[in-house]
Amino acid sequence: MLPPVPVVIGVFAGVAALVNWSFNWNKEVCDKKWINFNEEGLKKDIQTKLFGQHVAAQVILKAVTGFIKSKNPKKPLVLSLHGSTGTGKNFVSQLIAENIYKNKMRSNFVHLFTATAHFPHKAHIDTYKIQLPEWIRGNVSICPRSLFIFDEMDKMHPELIDSIKPYLDFYDNLNGVSYRQAIFIFLSNAGGENIVQVALDFWRDGREREEIQLKDLETALSLSVFNNKNSGFWHTSLIDKNLVDFFVPFLPLEFKHIIQCGLAEMVSKGHDPDIEVVETMARDLNYFPKEERVFSMQGCKVIPARLDFYV
Repeated sequence: MLPPVPVVIGVFAGVAALVNWSFNWNKEVCDKKWINFNEEGLKKDIQTKLFGQHVAAQVILKAVTGFIKSKNPKKPLVLSLHGSTGTGKNFVSQLIAENIYKNKMRSNFVHLFTATAHFPHKAHIDTYKIQLPEWIRGNVSICPRSLFIFDEMDKMHPELIDSIKPYLDFYDNLNGVSYRQAIFIFLSNAGGENIVQVALDFWRDGREREEIQLKDLETALSLSVFNNKNSGFWHTSLIDKNLVDFFVPFLPLEFKHIIQCGLAEMVSKGHDPDIEVVETMARDLNYFPKEERVFSMQGCKVIPARLDFYV
């Protein structure tokens, strides 16, 4: 026998309320439950997972930690990461996201743009210049602690880069929206030649790689990026107005770093680390200069796919 109609309605209403509460409880919102910076976690990840990048590791850890701990930052944090393919630029961006957002790179507050995928047509640049600022403004309105990652910045149109300049500047707010808690990370291969040349000079002079400091690279890097006509950064106001807080160089990786990447990848795939397997794989990769074979041409980027062939 069915219960009286009011009771049935009451039961359904109770279930609906429970489902709604459960949904809201698990829905990501812009609060400390979902956004909680793990300083020690980032430090440990950078120390144990990012290989061969002592300069980048130090700069990024200090920059991100100092910015997030600041109660009143004067502007958004803007990091421009430079270096050749496979040196860890994308990877370290993921580590930053994973130690700020509970949902890591899947967070609704992490926004990844790739120039060739999201802004592929020069003919549509005027449309992109409207859409991109609106996207940034809308998402920072929802969550001030938003993270924006722009990959292939060297392939972005300079006018499009300039269109986001107001959101990186020293403004208290723009049209009622404050951007001072947001983080912008630019990833680029531009300037990679300068970084490689510095690393080669140190090696040829018999100096330790770990002697390379940010000051050995940063000025030359920013100038080369700014003046490179093949770079999206070419003569953009982001550099001209000093809106990039740090130009972070990623050094070319050596054989020993490829070994470290390979062993870490074996563990992540559930295998026992096998140095002989990894060394065999590493020796088969390409290195430069051709005679000396000092630096890996592909870095660690190809290791996940290559390792499966050797295991």
